[in-house]
Amino acid sequence: MATSARDEPVAVTAGPVRAAVARTARRPGSTRKRLELVLLLGPALLLFVGFVLVPIGVAGYYSVYDWTGFGSLQKFVGLDNYVQALTGKVFQQAVTHNLIIVALSLVIQLPLSVGMALLLNRRLRGRALLRLVVFAPYVLAEATSAVIWLLLLQPKGFVDTSLRSVGLGGLVHQWLADPDIVLYTLFVVITWKYIGFGIILLLAGLQGIPPELREAAALDGAGAWQATRHVLLPLLGPTIRVWIFLSVIGSLQLFEVVWIMTLGGPANASTTMATYLIDHGFKRYEFGYGSAVAVILFVICFVFALLYQRFALRRDTEGAMTRLAG
Repeated sequence: MATSARDEPVAVTAGPVRAAVARTARRPGSTRKRLELVLLLGPALLLFVGFVLVPIGVAGYYSVYDWTGFGSLQKFVGLDNYVQALTGKVFQQAVTHNLIIVALSLVIQLPLSVGMALLLNRRLRGRALLRLVVFAPYVLAEATSAVIWLLLLQPKGFVDTSLRSVGLGGLVHQWLADPDIVLYTLFVVITWKYIGFGIILLLAGLQGIPPELREAAALDGAGAWQATRHVLLPLLGPTIRVWIFLSVIGSLQLFEVVWIMTLGGPANASTTMATYLIDHGFKRYEFGYGSAVAVILFVICFVFALLYQRFALRRDTEGAMTRLAG
């Protein structure tokens, strides 16, 4: 009994002592992890705050003032700039033009990208050269592409001369001066410029699909179209959804090509939200009003990104996290 009594205090104090020792042993590792997080995330976080969050806050602050961009802030107008933009006919036209580009991208660019990716994924002679030719326009700067097409589409330019030389002179138009077709002309240029990115993205998705699945489908009697429809396209779904997200955001923020080629004209027939913002904010020195337009554009893109993430990309993200955890 005496021996047991002497042993009891040791048993009581052993637990707290072990816990203290364990905490002391864990401190160097936890400190190192915190230091790694600070070193790795710190620079990116500072850049994000300085070049994303701060400009958004500054734009929101200026948007409630009537300010020309020079001198001190002038008159506080509250939400008048937002009301003026949302009820303005030209801004409504700009939103409509952006939505038209979005719809055309989904209806035309997506099938073309998928078809070209499936074609270039096959074993073809000169496949590497074809991939280079398709992707080359995307590498060019937007300003360079816009100037090239501006020269090609000018009256009596290369496009008009080529059409007349093959007996299609009746198709010649004022490509960038006709309000009825200027937006669709710009869409052709945009498609030429950006479709290569979609094709390369989809090719990367196709490379991640095991060839054994197509072989198994062929053994089961599926033809080429059936294997593509029921095997490749469903497995390519996550890549397609990512492409749709990037395409919609890019279409909503479309600026460089339109601004260089048409300045949003003629008669606002090709105005987008971004060109409208630059025109009023910097060209007309309506900095407060332009800031309000910028905030509206940001809200539209942000809301779309949240909804798309919630209803379209969530299952892809959850599936990826499940595979990593497994």
